[in-house]
Amino acid sequence: MTQRDELRAIAVAAMRARGLDPDFPPPALAEVAALRGAPQPTGRATRDLRGRPWCSIDNDESRDLDQLSVAEPSANHDVKILVAIADVDAAVHKGSAVDRHAAQNTTSVYTPAVIFPMLPEKLSTDLTSLADQQDRLSIVIEYVIGQQGDLKSSDVYAAVVRNRAKLAYKSVGAWLANEGPLPAAAAAVPEMEEQLRIQDRAAQALDQLRHTHGALEFESDDVEHVFDGETLRSVEPARSNRAKKLIENLMIAANGVTARFLEGRGFPLLRRVVRSPERWDRIRALARQFGDDLPSLADSAALGAFLSRRKAAAPDQFADLSRTVIKLLGSGEYVVDPPGVEPPGHFGLAVRDYTHSTAPNRRYPDVVTQRLIKASLARRPSPYTIEELESLATHCTRQEDAANKVERQVRKSAVAMLVRSRVGEQFDAIVTGASPKGTFVRVATPPMEGMLVQGMHGLDVGDRARVRLANVDVERGYIDFVRA
Repeated sequence: MTQRDELRAIAVAAMRARGLDPDFPPPALAEVAALRGAPQPTGRATRDLRGRPWCSIDNDESRDLDQLSVAEPSANHDVKILVAIADVDAAVHKGSAVDRHAAQNTTSVYTPAVIFPMLPEKLSTDLTSLADQQDRLSIVIEYVIGQQGDLKSSDVYAAVVRNRAKLAYKSVGAWLANEGPLPAAAAAVPEMEEQLRIQDRAAQALDQLRHTHGALEFESDDVEHVFDGETLRSVEPARSNRAKKLIENLMIAANGVTARFLEGRGFPLLRRVVRSPERWDRIRALARQFGDDLPSLADSAALGAFLSRRKAAAPDQFADLSRTVIKLLGSGEYVVDPPGVEPPGHFGLAVRDYTHSTAPNRRYPDVVTQRLIKASLARRPSPYTIEELESLATHCTRQEDAANKVERQVRKSAVAMLVRSRVGEQFDAIVTGASPKGTFVRVATPPMEGMLVQGMHGLDVGDRARVRLANVDVERGYIDFVRA
């Protein structure tokens, strides 16, 4: 068995153990096999926006393209942003076999060796993907922002779009940072170079405004698994990327527009929220270690300012601090927001209005949101009752947590493969978790996280320790350390 096959088998077992189905049921595959092409417009309300210079920016290997973007500057320096979202609902009808499977898993699962898509690939990478040079149905989220990133107006409507340039984060990010050439796919479209610059400026304005309001900035702990054929060669930290920030900021704004649109139409919605931090006292204690004093009540602006100061003072240590604070903030969840109720907001993003709407090929809550939007546009009642939405919110939160645990386990299995010959070596580590379930530490090089099975007394999240690799279990994704 190759290492890729071994990791796939581990992922399949982990998914089944956590209530996720790695295989599509025969009725779902039969539904997809019967499809003869991408959905087509059925009414006059669908606008034709195929002539605009749309582009997608995603991972190099991604084919399940959920969104396109385009920017239109005006004479008064405002910028109109249009974000086109794949119309998945046009092909995946509520209650169908494909929909039932998607509703069970609720998300695509990304593991080092293989991706388990939420939708069959004929849909997610073709018929419902905003694929390169293809005409596709979409829901367009349009908004106008001023020079300071302030929202001036917005709209949501159905449209046909065409992806003019399929671009990738790495190459676009390198070009924006003056570290590489304009990607060939962008250079082939006369307007695309200026398009990307306008979108980048707009995204930076949105980002600056969010941080002024208290949005938190972290260093990503993403890693890249480098395979040579079927053999895992290395696990490397993923570099921060300006193109990723561009898309992130445009999508956060689009999700806010979607939430306000549904709220304004009197529709319920699924909101994505991160409530006030679960361990604010520990975050305050962590800040005091660096000579900072945070207020007694959770304050995202104060925390954001502290993080900015630490990033400037010690950029090499900021990744570890980021992971620590993320752990202490607690996880996000889906909640139902009935019409007329004050939303709880998203602490980490410092936004009041936030839902998930921009990735319907990969996340089921986005499909639900899309159906709510389409019902509103057609002046039909909500396709979901409040009780159905509450059940979905609980289920989606639980399944997303399960998917995250599967992904972490398989990532640990991949690292365990690489370091099993290094048992007995010592490493510098930072404590990332401390609870009755155990004390966990993270090593930066190579990037790995495991349990401290001896010498954990007196340690808390954010503390540093010298540890020795004691044992690994590839199948279960266990990496055990003892305090050196």
